[in-house]
This record gives sequence, C-alpha cells and structure tokens, in this order.
Amino acid sequence: MSHATPEGTQRYASRFPEFSQAGHFRDFMGLTVSSLGLGTYLGKPDEADDQSYVEAAKTALLSGINLIDSAINYRCMRSERNIGRALRELIQEGKITRAEVVVCTKGGFLPFDGAPPANPLQYFQEAYVQTKICKSADLVAGCHCMTPAYLNSQVEKSLDNLGLGCIDLYYLHNPETQLDETTREDFLYRLDHAFEELERLTQEGKIGAYGTATWNGYRVPAQAQDHLSLHDVLRTAEKAIGGKHHFKAVQLPYNLAMAEAYGFPNQVLGSQTVPFLEAAKANRIAVFTSASILQSKLSRNLPPVVAETFPGLETDAQRALQFVRSTPGVTAALVGMKKKAHVEENLKVAAVPPVPPGKLEELFSGK
Repeated sequence: MSHATPEGTQRYASRFPEFSQAGHFRDFMGLTVSSLGLGTYLGKPDEADDQSYVEAAKTALLSGINLIDSAINYRCMRSERNIGRALRELIQEGKITRAEVVVCTKGGFLPFDGAPPANPLQYFQEAYVQTKICKSADLVAGCHCMTPAYLNSQVEKSLDNLGLGCIDLYYLHNPETQLDETTREDFLYRLDHAFEELERLTQEGKIGAYGTATWNGYRVPAQAQDHLSLHDVLRTAEKAIGGKHHFKAVQLPYNLAMAEAYGFPNQVLGSQTVPFLEAAKANRIAVFTSASILQSKLSRNLPPVVAETFPGLETDAQRALQFVRSTPGVTAALVGMKKKAHVEENLKVAAVPPVPPGKLEELFSGK
C-alpha cells in the first residue's frame, strides 16, 4: 500500500484508546489523523539534527502521532529524507504500515540539496534552467516558483526523498509570494495552471489531495497585497478541473498570539465577511495549523488565565497546543518536534479532552 487508507489509519488509532476517548483522533477525507502533527521546519542541515529528527519521528509514530508534515526546502531536503528513513525503518521492523500514516509536504520555494550552495544563482541555473524544468523568468522574489513543470519536478523529488509512491497531502507553499511581483489577475492565472498540474498528479496517484500552506495570505486584511481569498482559491480549483476538485486543506499560522483565523473577519462567505476558520468549515476545507507554539515563544511565561482555561496540563507549551486543538474547525496542530523529549511532552495533551468552545470565547473576551 503506497498511501494512507481509512482502514489503516483507523487501525492505528485503535492502538491508542486512551487518546481516542479524549478526542485526539479526527477525520480528514475519511482518514483518521492525530490532532497533533510532527513539524520538521527548524534545525540545521547537519547529521546531528538528521539523527534527532529520525528519532523524534519514530517516537511520534510509535506513540500516537500519525500525521507528519514537511516541505522539500526544509533543511535543504534533509527533513523529507529523515522522515523517509524513519518510515522505512519502522515499516521494515513491522512496527507500522504505510497505510497508517498521513504524510504531508510542500513545494514552491527553491530547495537546496543537502546544504546551501556557495552560489545559489548558479545552482538554480544548473539544476533548473539548464535542465529545462523552468526559466529564469519563472522565479519570483528570487526564491519561489509554481509553474506546472516545476511543481511536477518537486513532487517527483519529494517522492524520492520520502521513499514513497504517494504523498497523502501536498501543499502549494506560500503562493502569496507570487503577489510580490504580479497582478492579482495574473496570479489567479498562474494558480489555475498550478492546480491543473496538481489535479493531474492526483489522478496519477502521486498525491492524494492538495491545498495551500501559507503564512500571511489568509490572515491579513482583504485590502493587503498578499491577501488570499479562500472563495477565489476554491473557484480556481473548480475551474482547473472543470468541476469536483481535490483541494482539501489549508495550512496557516494559528496560536495564542496569532489568532486571526478565529476572530478576524477577512473572508467572503455569501453576503458576509467572516473569519477564515468559519469560511473553511462552510466549504468543508480541513485546517492544519503551523506555528502552534510560535517556535517555542509560547512555551513559557503565559499569563495565569491560560492555565485556568486549560486545566489538567503541566506546561505552557501543552496549554498553547490545547488552545489550538480545542478551536472549532482545526483538524490538527502542527508543532516542530526535533527531539524525542519534545514529542513525549507534547503528547500528554492528547490524553486531555479539548475544552468547550465557550472557554475560548471567555479567554478572548476576558470574562
């Protein structure tokens, strides 16, 4: 089996009944995914961090986390390769199966291979222009490309890095970067062609579904240059396939300090303007959150009201994660976990049921 399956992921969840009873496992496209996901963004492109990530990934997969997130440019492709190694070794040992794990990665930013090159421009010319994968004019902001041929090459390379036959969820990485150098009309034209390619790759079975992973796009005011309209993005996906599409998820920053997706109305929904999470729910789009503890900035010194709102937890990092996974409309909170100890600490959240939505409202209202 080359991809996650409903039967496999349900079988995985059944091995952790204490977590299932606490609402840790959730539905995504019929798959059962953990409400915490292993992120692999931070770290150095060196062997020490390689080994740490392999150990952290193994610990996560054996302990109740079956959602793994990466990107081809993370740590010069090494994060994808670390995930691939962890999966391969655990599968060979008979401890997990491929069907039990939901693997997500991203493409769009220019990735280096193993280590930053001495001359990035020369590297780009040799690796992409001379090989006719893309043209120099296709590169935006010196680092971003989303032409069909480029995305095809990135998916193939990610599959090779991961050692997989299929990526369960593939994100177009920060497409709003294109708005730095193009009009919105041209951006939607480029997005249409990118989605056409991703639909083709879905039909070929190389990816299971796709979406957008963003930083600013869905959080900023509608008037901002880099704003993304979920309505327009989904309409573009429909146009790309001429009907039912495989755009199924969005990844965006969401945490105690960056709560725009919950409370800032910047998305059109019918005749209303609503916060992103409300628009996503109405359109049946899953939301996976990045920066769930804001690169450890929310792991300490939180105000006492946070501990009062999220009882039964030991650390501020756990409480910050509980805030995210308790928010209606959030499928899973992604958190960078480079060390085994981080996995073990964060997984304690999985045994504590999410707080009721009313508690979140009280947190923001100050009542």
